[in-house]
Amino acid sequence: MKMELRILLYLCALIAAVCCVPPIGTQPEQVHISYPGVKNSMLVTWSTANKTESIVEYGLWGGKLFSHTVKGNSSVFIDGGPEHRAMYVHRVTLTDLIPAASYVYHCGSDAGWSDIFYFTSLNESVSFSPRFALFGDMGNENPQSLSRLQKETQIGMYDVILHIGDFAYDMHEDNGRIGDEFMRQIQSIAAYTPYMTCPGNHEWAYNFSHYRSRFSMPGHTENLWYSWNVGPAHIISFSTEVYFYLEYGLDLLFKQYDWLQADLQEANRPENRALRPWIITMGHRPMYCSDDDGDDCTQFQSYVRLGRNDTMPVAPGLEDLFYQYGVDLELWAHEHTYERLWPVYGYKVFNGSSEEPYVNPKAPVHIITGSAGCREKHDGFIPKPHDWSAFRSTDYGYTRMRLINTTHLYLEQVSDDQYGKVIDQMTLVKEKHGADAWR
Repeated sequence: MKMELRILLYLCALIAAVCCVPPIGTQPEQVHISYPGVKNSMLVTWSTANKTESIVEYGLWGGKLFSHTVKGNSSVFIDGGPEHRAMYVHRVTLTDLIPAASYVYHCGSDAGWSDIFYFTSLNESVSFSPRFALFGDMGNENPQSLSRLQKETQIGMYDVILHIGDFAYDMHEDNGRIGDEFMRQIQSIAAYTPYMTCPGNHEWAYNFSHYRSRFSMPGHTENLWYSWNVGPAHIISFSTEVYFYLEYGLDLLFKQYDWLQADLQEANRPENRALRPWIITMGHRPMYCSDDDGDDCTQFQSYVRLGRNDTMPVAPGLEDLFYQYGVDLELWAHEHTYERLWPVYGYKVFNGSSEEPYVNPKAPVHIITGSAGCREKHDGFIPKPHDWSAFRSTDYGYTRMRLINTTHLYLEQVSDDQYGKVIDQMTLVKEKHGADAWR
């Protein structure tokens, strides 16, 4: 019965995607879910063109279809373009969910309901082994990896999706209609699996207003930076863009840095690090890369890595901060390539051992996964990679990650160009976490 319902819902989603009927003003669209950072909860977000009620009806898979009803609220978002198009963004939080249980839901109001979707609530156990899909830089045009991600998401391969910046290319274009189109496209994955995000440079317009308004992440920073816990990991999302768009306020750079420092201090309290030893960060622009495009990561004096000395006061970079607090894995995008780095700090490689460099490494590990597909196509690499570059590819694709337990993390790169072939893999082994691991 469960598989039959899953197939039926999958077919309904495919039909809706193929038909692409323009929505009426009260019809819900752009449905996506996220973890609100509160135990046993899930946050449902969607949009309508006109003002309506914000309601989610849901129930346990296999039980009465819509046994629970929850109301939320909506806020009006006005695009900054010449038409000043308005939309209503609805948010409803589902609480008191049974951990690791499957639910069926739809959202909307008596003026119009969405399709029926399903999700699995977060397993709250620290021994949970969550599975992730990771990528950045996906556009509404040439979203090369999306169809494969749709299938894998809807058959239940992932517990979480991490989109590491750059959406739609660009959400503000055509008075926000490109953003609407993109959010409809990703509904096929984001309505089924929590879609956790961070801002990229393509969200810059109108002070990142589309990114701030369309997504619903934990905390109270309009999605710019936040952290949350899943299984044995503490995951931190932050904005690299505060180093580049100073016209929106230098204070954001320092506020984020102070928040990051406080969050890392809390995560490193002995009782917290014992429960969740993995600390993983996600930010859009990497500190290191071997691309040939002249981006920040190609410069030794990278703003993200070393900070900015052309500001007053001088803005600190993030490499020393992450090293000081024992960040294990740093996830990046922005470069339209995939690159796995050897453990690196200060431009020097610090392998755990010559035979097994990812066994008890003496520095953080960096992964760049920005090749999901967009209208800007691929980036290229410099001919001779740096010593810290372990593997690199220009294939379109995305990354899978699994937190196996407190000591083992597995990661692999999928090539969409090669029909889903795994072209790279890594097992990171950390028998000791925290800054002491570097000694």
